[in-house]
Amino acid sequence: MNALRSALFALAFYPMSVVAVLLALPAAVLGRRPLFAMVHFWVWWHRWCAELILGIRTRVEGEMPTGPVLVAGKHQSMYETLEVVRLLNDPAVVLKRELADLPGWGRVAQLYGMIPVDRDGGAPALRRMLAAAQAVLAQHRPIVIFPEGTRVMPGEQPPLQPGFAGLYKALGVPVVPLALDSGVVWPRRSWVKRPGTVTFRFGEPIPPGLPRKETEARVHTAINALDDAA
Repeated sequence: MNALRSALFALAFYPMSVVAVLLALPAAVLGRRPLFAMVHFWVWWHRWCAELILGIRTRVEGEMPTGPVLVAGKHQSMYETLEVVRLLNDPAVVLKRELADLPGWGRVAQLYGMIPVDRDGGAPALRRMLAAAQAVLAQHRPIVIFPEGTRVMPGEQPPLQPGFAGLYKALGVPVVPLALDSGVVWPRRSWVKRPGTVTFRFGEPIPPGLPRKETEARVHTAINALDDAA
């Protein structure tokens, strides 16, 4: 049954995603509001497909952040990359350069304000990332980063990547940790999803200006809170 649900989800979600991208490109010509409306439609379509077809729901714990903050989240599946856009107020997500280079989708992502990171680009790439991040904060939008750098299996707790500390220091805004457990229902190494509830637990804001080691330790502990509680 789960395999059938997953196949139906793919048949419903991905073709409509292609349509959304094709409509978002001309919408962007008309201005920010039409583009954002298409992005909102896309993430809500994902939400409807996940809930109605897969039986996956979202539970939010803690206070969702607003305004110019840095949200540092656990990353276990594709689910949270879209769901966090739905939950927050038009956040920009830090993503791999390769995704931003995808035809069509990558262009829409950059127009929306997503922040590409080129890990091999050196200082110039870092300056471009910081400039993009500062532009997002100037719009009073939050930034979402997955500081462990990649999707992990439930229970895995790799160290944070150095790019997170650089953003934290340069931007001078609070960090809100985000723990989640999407990997239980949306496994990383399987296309078959399982019904269940994904918890998004927003932690207490961490003020700017703290020493790097202290910040990283607090963020690492907070984003792995659901693993530790399991």
